[in-house]
Amino acid sequence: MSENPQANFVIVDTGCANLASVKFAVERLGFAITISDDINVIKSADKVILPGVGSARHAMENIRAKGLVATLQQLTQPVLGFCLGMQLMARTSAEGVGKDEVVECLGLIPTDVRPLEAKTLRLPHMGWNTLTQVSDHAIFAGIKVDDYFYFVHSFAAPISEYTVARCHYGSEFSAAIAKDNFIGCQFHPERSSALGSKIIKNFLEM
Repeated sequence: MSENPQANFVIVDTGCANLASVKFAVERLGFAITISDDINVIKSADKVILPGVGSARHAMENIRAKGLVATLQQLTQPVLGFCLGMQLMARTSAEGVGKDEVVECLGLIPTDVRPLEAKTLRLPHMGWNTLTQVSDHAIFAGIKVDDYFYFVHSFAAPISEYTVARCHYGSEFSAAIAKDNFIGCQFHPERSSALGSKIIKNFLEM
């Protein structure tokens, strides 16, 4: 169970399809969590999870339609993005738009999501892969190089000063990025077995 039973955890309802699986992954660890797109509920949360599957364009359309852009940009509590949720933390994404176009994202972490340079490997990058570098960020307590996590993506954030974990699939990319109170994982913690649960637990207990 959570060390603080009064803690208020919220999953942002972005209109994406994996909300229930993220909620179940948290509840399986003994934490209570709410799915909401209510601005006041999100603002009052102790920790916020930003999930996502699908395209950046569609997800940002949903977030704008719900009037959540400014709310998410102004959060000061810890925020964790899963997969597309991580990519939405970037300045821009090339996913879901035409050639030479980009989607304006939340701009929480100064990086830009672009097509994964997989060389001769098949896209999407789907399945289990190891981390090739892990920082000492609190989210990775108990996690080490060569630990396996589950990925499903064709776009990625490049290696930058905000990279806190790396993975390799044709080329190296950011498996996780972080700046201030914002943290994003390209892999799916909710689908990554015991180690994914460890990531979620680390975040909720930060």
